[in-house]
Amino acid sequence: MPYVILTLQNERSGSIKIIVFGATGGVGQCVVKQALERGFEVTAFVRTPSKLQVKHEQLHIIQGDGFNRVEVTQAIAGHDAVVSCLGSSQGMKKSTELAEMTKNIVDGMMDHKIYRIVYTASAGIHNEIPGISGKLVMKMLKNALIDHQGAVNYIVANKLNYTIARPMGLTNKPLTGQYRESATSVPDKSKTISRANVADFIVKALGDSTYDCSSIGIAD
Repeated sequence: MPYVILTLQNERSGSIKIIVFGATGGVGQCVVKQALERGFEVTAFVRTPSKLQVKHEQLHIIQGDGFNRVEVTQAIAGHDAVVSCLGSSQGMKKSTELAEMTKNIVDGMMDHKIYRIVYTASAGIHNEIPGISGKLVMKMLKNALIDHQGAVNYIVANKLNYTIARPMGLTNKPLTGQYRESATSVPDKSKTISRANVADFIVKALGDSTYDCSSIGIAD
């Protein structure tokens, strides 16, 4: 089934309605905050609502488990787009957590005929970080990258209108809105990007068709 391009104006409510998975993480909280500031209506799907530090009249909170397909599918209903900022609880260990949760999200999207998703992965999922240091980083992150790749493969296989964000190492530096992008690799001589700038890219990509069906490396 062909994807549907998201427009900046929702015919029903006048604003884009998005649901954010992983909304209590560092990038997720920034996405929620910035999306609300830009006029989006935001649903945060979270396991522990008390961890979400953002409050806003346009913010809705759904408590649920990303591994529960029914809860995920029910939460997705009525939204225009999905943002995933999910992380794995397994750290550097072998895991399929991201792939499993993403499968639930994608299946829920298909059930409700919602096709726009921005997925936060990591630089290295395409074996694209150059140099010896890049190879060392990708080796260190091997298990997480494999899990992300499984998630991305399922998104692409279902013909969603996706944007895959591939950030370099995450920092807590402030939002600048100034960062570099690469659709083929990672930005030259790049090492890090702030979580706030990753969120800026995610929110920007939601309303910009330039990023439809693309995988973008980002770095400060």
